[in-house]
Amino acid sequence: MPISRVRVIGMPLDLGADRRGVDLGPDALRHDGLLPAIQALGLEVEDSGNLRPPPRPKISSGSPKLKYYDEIVSACRDLKDCVTSAVQDGCFPLVLGGDHSIAIGTLAGLSACYKKIGLLWIDAHGDFNTDQTTLSGNIHGMSFAAALGIGNPELVTSMRQPTAILPERCALIGARDIDPLEKTVLKNSGVTVFSMHEIDTLGMYTVMQKALKIVTNGSDTVHLSFDLDALDPNDAPGVGFPLKGGLTFREARLIMEMAASSNLLGSLEVVELNPILDRQNMTGKLAIDLIATALGKSLT
Repeated sequence: MPISRVRVIGMPLDLGADRRGVDLGPDALRHDGLLPAIQALGLEVEDSGNLRPPPRPKISSGSPKLKYYDEIVSACRDLKDCVTSAVQDGCFPLVLGGDHSIAIGTLAGLSACYKKIGLLWIDAHGDFNTDQTTLSGNIHGMSFAAALGIGNPELVTSMRQPTAILPERCALIGARDIDPLEKTVLKNSGVTVFSMHEIDTLGMYTVMQKALKIVTNGSDTVHLSFDLDALDPNDAPGVGFPLKGGLTFREARLIMEMAASSNLLGSLEVVELNPILDRQNMTGKLAIDLIATALGKSLT
């Protein structure tokens, strides 16, 4: 699907994780030149600004297994409506986080517009915990599962929108830190996982060929949800949870190049940029290059 208009939607939510700072991500990307980088591609850009998430309460709402449940659901519902409006207006939604819990809202918004969504989930973690398996109670570690209808019934139905995503059209790329019980849920889900082991063994080009075959099979559109902690901290130190042994910049760029060439990429989400932990804005600038690449920027 050709991209002509991009609508930028910021969701500076940090309640899905324990570490502060990712709420600064959307404005950091703008400050580092995101909008001019997109305009340089000949695309029309609409910046919707940032949605305003509920303030952090002194005491977490929800159970210890679903921390800040009320606030996260409220924020995700607002995001859902904005994503739906963007698609209905003929725009390519570019969602900026914030932590990865916002994907619940993004994918619900897309599900209101499409019947069959393919999903590329780029992440060091599985984000496939439930309230029964979580070690932390952080909802950003449950967002992938919840978007597929797996997990706590209240969380799964909180967006009041049936999901248009089937596990057999989903690929997780870059995983290298999955909790033991989470691993069992993920294995039984039908989602295809390409861990760093597969990437090291097969190479990113082959992994992406396999992943694209999965996510484009019968899909109306493909959504790419990119958690910047999938990258190695040597290239991207400014993320919510840096973890050694991640994707190189070139591997990440190839993901974006091949996703763009699929001609089915209809939306993009970039999350977990933490400017407080960044060095000379290197992670933010890298993220902008990756976004531009997904939108059509090429080296030739």
